[in-house]
Amino acid sequence: MAARSITYEFAKGLIKNNPVFVQVLGMCPVLAVTTSVVNGVGMGMATSFVLVSAALIGSLIKPLVPSEVRIPVYAVVIATFVTIADLVLRAFFPPLSEALGPYVPLIVVNCVIMGRIEAFATRNGPGPAVSDALGMGAGFTAALMVLGGMREVLGSGAFFGIELFGEGFTPLLVMILPAGAFLTLGVLMAIFNALKEGSHTVLIRAESKAEA
Repeated sequence: MAARSITYEFAKGLIKNNPVFVQVLGMCPVLAVTTSVVNGVGMGMATSFVLVSAALIGSLIKPLVPSEVRIPVYAVVIATFVTIADLVLRAFFPPLSEALGPYVPLIVVNCVIMGRIEAFATRNGPGPAVSDALGMGAGFTAALMVLGGMREVLGSGAFFGIELFGEGFTPLLVMILPAGAFLTLGVLMAIFNALKEGSHTVLIRAESKAEA
C-alpha cells in the first residue's frame, strides 16, 4: 500500500495535477524562458531541485515550526536552495545561467513550490512529500520541454540547437516572442486537457463494462 501510494503521488504530477497544463502555476518562467528546449530543461531542473529539497526539509521540520511563522520559515528554506541552484548554474553552466537570467532567483516566489509545501509536504511524511515533489517537478519540466521544443522548432528551425531544416525554411519569428509563448501554451493546454478527458472517459467505460 505504501509503495502504491508513493507511486501515485509521483504519477499525479505528470498528468492529473500537472503544474502547468492543469494547475496553471508558475506561468512567469514558463512563458519567459521557453524559447528553446535547453532553457526549458534548465529551468525545469532548477525548479525541481528546489521543490524536492524544500519539500523534504519542510516535511522534516514541520513539528518544530509554529503555525504563525510557517510561511517565513518555508520561504527561507526555499530561498536557500534557490541560491544553491543559482550558484551551481553560474559556476558550471554560464551560458544557461545567462539565458535564464533573473528567472532562477524568482523561483523563490514560484507558486508551485510554496503550494506543494503548504498543501502536501507539511501534511505528510518525508517519503510521500519527496515523491509528490518529484512528480510535480517532472511534470513541470516535461511541460517546459514540450513548450520550448515547439517554439524552438517553429521559431528557429532547430531542436536542442541543432538545425533541422535547410536554408529555404522561413522561421515563424512570432514563436520566439511573448505572443508565441501564449499561443503555444494555449494550444498545448487544449490538447493536453482533451487527451486527459478522453483517457478518463475510456477508463470509465472500461470500468462499466467490467462491472457489467
